[in-house]
Amino acid sequence: MSRVPGWLGRLGAGLTEMSERLDERRAEVEKDETDHPDHARRGERAEHGEPAAPADAAAPADAAPPVRRPAPPSGRRPDPAEAVPWGVRVAAEAGWRLLVLAGTVWVLMRVITAVQLVVFAFVIALLVTALLQPTVARLTRRGVPRGPATALTAISGFVVIGLMGWFVTWQVMENIDTLSSQIQSGIDDLRDWLLKSPFHVTDKQINQIAKNLREAIGANTDQITSAGLEGVQVIIEALTGILLVFFSTLFLLYDGKRIWEWFLKLVPAAARPGVAGAGPRAWRTLTAYVRGTVLVALIDAIFIGIGIYFLDVPMAVPLAVFIFLFSFIPLVGAVASGALAVIVALVTQGVFTAVMTLVVVLAVQQIEGHVLQPFILGRAVRVHPLAVVLTVAAGGMVAGIGGAVVAVPLVAVTNTVVGYLRQYSQEHQGHGSAEALGENAEDPAHQG
Repeated sequence: MSRVPGWLGRLGAGLTEMSERLDERRAEVEKDETDHPDHARRGERAEHGEPAAPADAAAPADAAPPVRRPAPPSGRRPDPAEAVPWGVRVAAEAGWRLLVLAGTVWVLMRVITAVQLVVFAFVIALLVTALLQPTVARLTRRGVPRGPATALTAISGFVVIGLMGWFVTWQVMENIDTLSSQIQSGIDDLRDWLLKSPFHVTDKQINQIAKNLREAIGANTDQITSAGLEGVQVIIEALTGILLVFFSTLFLLYDGKRIWEWFLKLVPAAARPGVAGAGPRAWRTLTAYVRGTVLVALIDAIFIGIGIYFLDVPMAVPLAVFIFLFSFIPLVGAVASGALAVIVALVTQGVFTAVMTLVVVLAVQQIEGHVLQPFILGRAVRVHPLAVVLTVAAGGMVAGIGGAVVAVPLVAVTNTVVGYLRQYSQEHQGHGSAEALGENAEDPAHQG
């Protein structure tokens, strides 16, 4: 009997200690549920017999820990950015960047428009330099100093261009009287043909058309006068542009390499190797385009000139020169020069000669488009015909004839530069990946 109270005391002390441990464990569980709600949800699933979510320990060892966003407080709306769909976010990010690019292009175009004469003069100087630079290189290889070789080549080139312009003007002035009488005679013949044609055109209708033309000219006398006054300003700007072209060509021929090296210093260091490699390729493309265009234009002018000469079309040589000059405007120039030759043949020699002139022009242009250009220009400046049409149209709308002339070589050079930079970027990324793999193979941390 004396041992019973001691046994009961020990049992009570054990129960008291167990109760204290259960209270501590319950406090720890409540604290874990407050700090980590996910564990509480797993416990609830386990109590209800639901399969538990995969634990974080089942994730790969090298995987990044999941990003848990804090749950919004009760009674508050979620972040608006999270409510926007992913596609809308991507479109918005791309949209504001496109707006920045469009604004940059717009500002650039406004600056170019403000100094349009200088820009065109420099671009034409680049085209002339691409044509004359091989002659300078040939003279320097034969021992002629670079300065005299540059001066001799540039002066000879501009003298030839000036002689062509003088010859055309001289031929037109010499034959203007004969041409006027032939045009008047051709108009009379065309009137007689219309009166006798099956179109049932009457003399009264022809007189009404002539009267309307005279009234239109009389009503627009002020505009014609103002256009004549603006022509003086155009002549002054043309002379200024010619001087700029001449001096720019001289400096590009003489010091083009150092000018290019100076330009490369303005390029960021990270992009400098790619730009340095794209520059020579762009120059080769421009040189191939200018040489090929000059050769194709010369062939067109010679063969069309010979054809209209044997058809007794007046001023065959000046028309051939016009055909040569207009051939530098892709597509539009060939159509305009051919139409001019056909009109002169129509009003001076009649319908049959005009039709034969049209046949000659179309035959030469078809041979040029399908044989000469692919053979002479080759793949260096191959641009899709649709791109040529759209480029010439856009260049003409933005900057007139000058824009139409420089549009196609600009697109050809841009195509070459973009293609090279894309290839350079892919090769550079490939070398970078290979170097990274090599470093990882040598690093003990990436082994095993």
